[in-house]
Amino acid sequence: MLTIHAADEVRCTWDDPAPIKDGAVAVEGTRVAAVGPLAEVRERFPGARVRSWPGVLGPARLHDGPLPEAPSPRERIHAVLKSGAVAVLEQYVDTPELRAAAERNDVVVLPSFLPTAIRETGRADLAVFDETSACIATVCAGRLVHRRR
Repeated sequence: MLTIHAADEVRCTWDDPAPIKDGAVAVEGTRVAAVGPLAEVRERFPGARVRSWPGVLGPARLHDGPLPEAPSPRERIHAVLKSGAVAVLEQYVDTPELRAAAERNDVVVLPSFLPTAIRETGRADLAVFDETSACIATVCAGRLVHRRR
């Protein structure tokens, strides 16, 4: 199912000099189908479900330190997702249980830091942050995996 994630502002990179006000990202399956102003994206995909988020939507982040402490590997990976990250550095995923939990949740394990960006046809990894920089929602490979209540 095609979903449009709309926000007050969309940034294709976090240092994007030209954010899109009242922007949107269309997601089909695991991939980004379109990025642009909400009106244009809705016109292009009229039957899509629209999820509206307050705040700034941008690329999901890379968690570049030790994983948060939690009782189980699954909960440690979920804590990363709740922070707006969908990728971790392999040096911090140092047990078979953590690697399995990351794989089950489509969390990317990277050998080194890579910048993140939203690109058409790219993997749909998105995060929304409020005015206090708290993560409101995380989309990992097209799936909504965290939503703050």
